[in-house]
Amino acid sequence: MNTERAYVKRQFGHRARLALTPTQVLLMDDQAHAARAMWNQLHDLWTMTPKCQRSLSRMDETLRQARKEIDWYVVLPAQAAQAVLKTYVQAWKNCWAGRAEEPTFKARIRSVMSVDVPQGRDLQIKRVHRRWGMVNIPKVGRVRFRWTKDLPVGKQADKENRITGARLVKDALGWHIAFRIQTLEVKPAPHAGPEVGIDAGVNLPLALSDGNHQDHGRVPRLPDGTADRDKWLNPDEKAKLLRLEQRAAHRKSFRKPQGKSSNRLHRTYDQIKQLRARATRRSVDWQHQTTTAIARQYGTIVVEALQITNMVKSAKGTLEEPGKNVAQKSGLNRSISQEAWGRTVTLLTYKTARYGGTLHEVPAPNTSRRCSACGFITPGSREDQATFVCKNPDCGWEGNADHNAARNILHLNRMGHALIPAAGRAVARRTRGVKPTTAR
Repeated sequence: MNTERAYVKRQFGHRARLALTPTQVLLMDDQAHAARAMWNQLHDLWTMTPKCQRSLSRMDETLRQARKEIDWYVVLPAQAAQAVLKTYVQAWKNCWAGRAEEPTFKARIRSVMSVDVPQGRDLQIKRVHRRWGMVNIPKVGRVRFRWTKDLPVGKQADKENRITGARLVKDALGWHIAFRIQTLEVKPAPHAGPEVGIDAGVNLPLALSDGNHQDHGRVPRLPDGTADRDKWLNPDEKAKLLRLEQRAAHRKSFRKPQGKSSNRLHRTYDQIKQLRARATRRSVDWQHQTTTAIARQYGTIVVEALQITNMVKSAKGTLEEPGKNVAQKSGLNRSISQEAWGRTVTLLTYKTARYGGTLHEVPAPNTSRRCSACGFITPGSREDQATFVCKNPDCGWEGNADHNAARNILHLNRMGHALIPAAGRAVARRTRGVKPTTAR
């Protein structure tokens, strides 16, 4: 009897909140601005240089010379500067391979502030408390971070289980650190759980073919029928957000055309961003917990191959042919974007593989219009958005519309209509500027 166990190398990320002092925040901001300016300098050099003279060594030489001549480039560690160069070159490789668009200029306002720490040995991570750890950030010093996951540090770290690097990212809630972790785990055995079809919707976020629907308990629509864009905020936070938006509109009215915004207006915008970021964090947390529970329970998961970009196109139309129901379509597009169906599929892709399951995608056309009991498409069966009533005289099945679609999705997979594995298309589906979701 063979008792050897197969191992597989797993690479994932873990994001933690940093507790910086005001001085450390200024140092981190300076590093992020230097990294952004360095990216823009490399982009200008690349676009102005003839194609026959473009090379990595030429850009590396220019980067080293710039660090000697420009004083405020020194605040950025040398390893982080090299990481900017490698990231820029990789961005062009992704563009040539058709995985992303061309790299562009990074504006100060719209760009995400980030700094890379490419070598894990520079971090010197140590746990000092049940809830806090310490990490060393080059040219910043020792910084506390929130300890929410056991990391391979100290005696637990070796060649196969270690932290290979990190990335410092700033959002509306402050600075965070995303560790890059590499571990060697036992290869999971094939999942023996049941199969299930999943339909992603707006009124019901995730409808399962066996009736085990997953709902986050947030009302997607207001009483007047419009989309609730703040459904992840509690009533007090919604009231605060409304006051801030009114205050921002009032202060914006005093700004002259083409003039600069006041510091008070910027502070109001920052407060609005904090509430938005808090709502996004709650949404992502619900998706992580829900997809983990689904991956643990089911062995085969079937989803639709949705073209979300086409689904959220505007219905405004043109001057010659204006669109119809533009406001209603705009609200529907906002609700679809808030549910983040693509992120749900991405999470299920790697979580099913981690637990030994499989994920399949089937064609999406007519899954919501076909009756899951008789298999016929009868006009008028979807008179109500939330209810499906089969108009076939020999059937008459009635039930939740999303549940009916989930049953059709599972039936398509059983009939052999599955597309190529979703894991092979996860990279191609990701566009430029969209980072992979942090694993849990």
